[in-house]
Amino acid sequence: MKIVIIDYGAGNIQSIKFALQRLDFEATLTANAEEIRQADKVIFPGVGEASSAMKKLKSTGLDQLIPLLTQPVLGICLGMQLMCLHTEEGNTTGLKIFNTIIKRFSNQVKVPQIGWNQISELESNLFNEIAENEFMYLVHSFYAESCPEMIAQTHYELDYASALRKNNFYGVQFHPEKSSKAGEKILDNFLKLEGRT
Repeated sequence: MKIVIIDYGAGNIQSIKFALQRLDFEATLTANAEEIRQADKVIFPGVGEASSAMKKLKSTGLDQLIPLLTQPVLGICLGMQLMCLHTEEGNTTGLKIFNTIIKRFSNQVKVPQIGWNQISELESNLFNEIAENEFMYLVHSFYAESCPEMIAQTHYELDYASALRKNNFYGVQFHPEKSSKAGEKILDNFLKLEGRT
């Protein structure tokens, strides 16, 4: 299986690679459009600031490529947020894959949310063998509003979408690569998803 991690200068790449290695898979880090198109699975990571990340995607044409991919694609953290319509972070227009917007938590709670929180309302084979209310590791100041594409929900100040799915595109706000055995199982489930749409 050919697994590609999209290289656009934003992302905690090593921890994702290590998590995949624990599952006996290797991944290629690349910004090459043809390599990305030919991959069986694509991971779109992200740690950083939305507007600068989107500028990097545009400078390489990845903003045009990603929405056209037909194999399973997994956006993680900022990667998921950039797949949405718009984010308040840097007033940034996203890739418009998921029909929701990204908002900032208020100052009534500690921002960013750092640490373990529960996922519930699980509605996808991405969560096969994952218990309702399982704990995942999160680090974020912005959240995806609940929407019909939500496949998992988390509560922090309010209920928000901690995972999304539309066709072959999946997104998770939490970091499966840092979420112990349950997170590894989610990555394993992603790698077992069927081929192209």
